[in-house]
Amino acid sequence: MHLSRFTYSSDKGLSTPYAPPKFKSPGNMGRIGDGRYPPAEQPSRSSASKRSRTSQFDVGQHRSKKKQRVTIRQTETETETLTLNHTSTSYTRTYATSSTYSYNRRKEKRHKGKSKRTSAEDKRKWVYSTHDVSPYLDRVVFMSYNILGVKNAANHEDLYHNVAPKYLDWDYRKRLIRKEIREYNPGIMCFQEVDCYDDLDYLLQKEGFKGVYQARTGDACDGCAIFWNRELFDLLHEESIEFQKFDLRNNVCQLCVFKMNVKNSSKDMGASNSESISSRSFVVGNIHVLFNPNRGDIKLGQVRLFLESAQRLSLEWGDIPVVLAGDLNSMPQSAMYQFLTSSKLDIQMHERKQISGQIYPLQNRSFKSSFIYRWSDEELRLATGTGASHLIHQLQLRSAYAGVPGSSGTRDNSGEPLVTSYHSKFMGTVDYI
Repeated sequence: MHLSRFTYSSDKGLSTPYAPPKFKSPGNMGRIGDGRYPPAEQPSRSSASKRSRTSQFDVGQHRSKKKQRVTIRQTETETETLTLNHTSTSYTRTYATSSTYSYNRRKEKRHKGKSKRTSAEDKRKWVYSTHDVSPYLDRVVFMSYNILGVKNAANHEDLYHNVAPKYLDWDYRKRLIRKEIREYNPGIMCFQEVDCYDDLDYLLQKEGFKGVYQARTGDACDGCAIFWNRELFDLLHEESIEFQKFDLRNNVCQLCVFKMNVKNSSKDMGASNSESISSRSFVVGNIHVLFNPNRGDIKLGQVRLFLESAQRLSLEWGDIPVVLAGDLNSMPQSAMYQFLTSSKLDIQMHERKQISGQIYPLQNRSFKSSFIYRWSDEELRLATGTGASHLIHQLQLRSAYAGVPGSSGTRDNSGEPLVTSYHSKFMGTVDYI
């Protein structure tokens, strides 16, 4: 699971949206392995669901804030949970949160060594950087969360052999997911691996959210969902892509255009003219990319269509900012990551099976290579849509984590969290905002 917060300022003239795919709740945090199923954490949280990632945005004119939070939490077992939350936009203000460890010694003696933290100690505190920030006070808290499909968990028991059945039970997990959502109080949420949408929709309607859902095609029983606070935002447009129609397997993605509800925005906005009001719109994209590490051509094709559709909607609605999130099933040291952050990729400089970097996740592989790999005409067609050997996209994406200070114990060389997905067969980062 993953969580990350993201501060975002929108401006009608802002043509370089910052909402990266590097995703994701403490911001896309906590999904490991194929990125599908997380391990057991503490009894108060769902051990099976991935860490979530939330991002908080400022919606106003030109400048923007970036907030990030980093939380290291130790459970009452021997496991340790790493949680990173971030925010991003053009100009950023960063934030990091941390939780402390302390024990009530009286209770420790009374309960034979069992320790408990107080609710105050569990609170994550935001610490702001000194970077320039937007004067506008409207904020969007953005959250991306791979919640682990119920059937996926049941079909892959080997990934959770150390997790008690109680923590894999959906009735138990959905209550914890609802509790975690309340703690972050997000305005917009992107979910992946949703196969109990009606349950989720019923719970979140009580919290004031509306949602849209897109199921995967074929035999799969899960899909993607986007929820938004119905008092804060109006949905202006919604569409989805079934990649099967492009011979790109059964995965799907969603794209929505939202506008902040002026009636519920801050009264202390630095500007109140019609232009600033119309600029409070932005595109939100949600995707769960194919897992199969061997099919880099399929993975690139899915992401390519996702980015092209997001760019098209941004232009159609007035060159508005774009926020993309999801489970990309790709590592930070991969060619896929390079494509997203640099906007271009020479496909034949990379082996098809290494596009996502999942096969050797612990190797810090360099993007540069002098070796030319052979791709078939069909593989090039699936990856690029044209059969060319180069990929280019027009969005200037930036990770919600990029540029936020962190230590080597929690962040890699690219600034991404070390872990967003974890189970018995995998530990690494595959989720982004």
